[in-house]
Amino acid sequence: MLAEKYADRIQKVFAKYPDKRSAVMPMLYIAQEEYGWVSPEGLREVAEICELDPTQVKSIAGFYTMYSEQPKGKYWLQVCTDLACALRGADEFSGQLKETLGVDDGGTTADGMFTVEHVMCLGACDRAPMLQCNFHFHENLDMDKMNALIAQWRAEAGK
Repeated sequence: MLAEKYADRIQKVFAKYPDKRSAVMPMLYIAQEEYGWVSPEGLREVAEICELDPTQVKSIAGFYTMYSEQPKGKYWLQVCTDLACALRGADEFSGQLKETLGVDDGGTTADGMFTVEHVMCLGACDRAPMLQCNFHFHENLDMDKMNALIAQWRAEAGK
């Protein structure tokens, strides 16, 4: 399915790499975008597209934290709670966010919209509390700003 649905995008990725094997990471992003996680089906498709054994693709997906091998919510919220961010209120912010959404760390809301996880160091220590949502940074957060983002994402998902 990926090969057909994303044919143009895949060709653009391959144009950047002299060897199809080298394109495995961008292909994993495409699979994760399509399925919401790197599913077994997505792993097989990426392996086929990149002409690799599925075990090789799985080892790459398992090594890097930017790929999820478990289903996540539509919005994957990764809150940095490393020491520098914690000193700027990240622990309290993370707790309030999980309470607001009614989830524990690593949990997904009942409607499947949000998964919240704590992570160590996203490299924005001076702009904490911050989080990464589907690989986009949101910085200098408080719960008023976060509630506005949650409302925005819920509205976008309803379209």
